Amino acid sequence: MLAVLFAILTAAAWGVGGYFEKKGLKLGNLSPHVGITVRTAVAILILGVISLPQWKQLGNAGTKSILYLVIGGGIVAGSIGMLCFYAAIKEAPLSRVMPIAFTAPLFGALMGMMFGGEPISMKIVIGMLLTVSGIVVLTMS
Repeated sequence: MLAVLFAILTAAAWGVGGYFEKKGLKLGNLSPHVGITVRTAVAILILGVISLPQWKQLGNAGTKSILYLVIGGGIVAGSIGMLCFYAAIKEAPLSRVMPIAFTAPLFGALMGMMFGGEPISMKIVIGMLLTVSGIVVLTMS
């Protein structure tokens, strides 16, 4: 149950955050690159302070573990994904961008099933199809 609560809080934070990010880009006439850099700098400061007591864990994590975090979180999601998201929210209404951008769980679930050995069930397939169908309806002009 706690995982579901955190997932809902994540969705709320990202949805509300997207609104403020779009406003900031538009009001300041800022490029997506500047916007994502400001966002990341603030996140680094806050998360750096919060995680300081756990930094010693990196010594035991191993190179492969850190490499996965760098590639997945730093390069793919943190840089490429966020730059694309900022470019999208600067150019289009949130009501169009957010439903498409937040199909991320579908891609994550597919990766987990294809490469992580996670089970697939009819319930998961139906849920994915309903999610995609809902996004199509939301984004149709």
